Amino acid sequence: MAENKAKSDIKPADKSAAKSAPRPKKSEPVDGGERIQKVLARGGVGSRREIERWIDEGRLTLNDHPVQLGDRLKTGDRLLLNDRIINWEKFALQPTRVLLYHKPTGEVVTRRDPEGRPVIFSQLPKLLTARWIAVGRLDINTSGLLLVTNNGELANRLMHPSTQVEREYAVRILGDVSDATLALLKQGVELEDGKAKFDEIRFYGGEGANKWYHVIVSEGRNRLVRRLWESQGVTVSRLIRVRYGPVVLPERLKAKAHYEINGKELELLFEFAGMTPEKFQDEKPEPAAPVPQRMRKREPRK
Repeated sequence: MAENKAKSDIKPADKSAAKSAPRPKKSEPVDGGERIQKVLARGGVGSRREIERWIDEGRLTLNDHPVQLGDRLKTGDRLLLNDRIINWEKFALQPTRVLLYHKPTGEVVTRRDPEGRPVIFSQLPKLLTARWIAVGRLDINTSGLLLVTNNGELANRLMHPSTQVEREYAVRILGDVSDATLALLKQGVELEDGKAKFDEIRFYGGEGANKWYHVIVSEGRNRLVRRLWESQGVTVSRLIRVRYGPVVLPERLKAKAHYEINGKELELLFEFAGMTPEKFQDEKPEPAAPVPQRMRKREPRK
């Protein structure tokens, strides 16, 4: 599969440009261009709220003038964030794409790894514009479902802690676990970064020393599932994410393979994230080799 070798979207800029010049009055029509926070959120630069905060802090400049809330981007505009040019044109409005990637162990969820380890983005189809954004992360020793999209706003909605999106994992542990320990893990235990718990724990069988459980958490803290088990002296020997929100890992999707959702499945994901489905999403071509996909129609927790 083609590796995404797109250069960074932010480049150094000439700091000598005058930023204190008086700002000209706006004269463009209301429908001229797109709002800056909407364009940058779509490109995965940050969430709309983050970008609005950057505007208030004066970190964004448009054509050498401080950005104001309501400013819009039009062809030829020069946008800087912290004095670095943003190639915002590649975030132009385009149909949303969402891939289900089956991450194997040994891969890291980053664009470049200083240790030279394989990265998940090298396994994905190359985009002509914009870039793939991972919805959350899986550590190098965890396999399973990873969502990636070219829609930064959708990614932010699905990752934001306020949505409490369910993440379901299949876990193989060594040894037996008492009912008291399982009850404590559901009630909550103190970790180094605060209290955490499993929303649900289901026993899935196993032979000998290996036992399988399915667990559900509603937050994306680093290595949370492993740390919860380890807090009770339980060793996790294998960890697979099998569901993220309404999206389930297809049984026939092999490791290092991806499947693109579209049509009704994509509409359900938009609705789950509290977004309006796009009108032009049905214009996208069907994937060459579709894999049966299940979508659970669940609402994010309030």
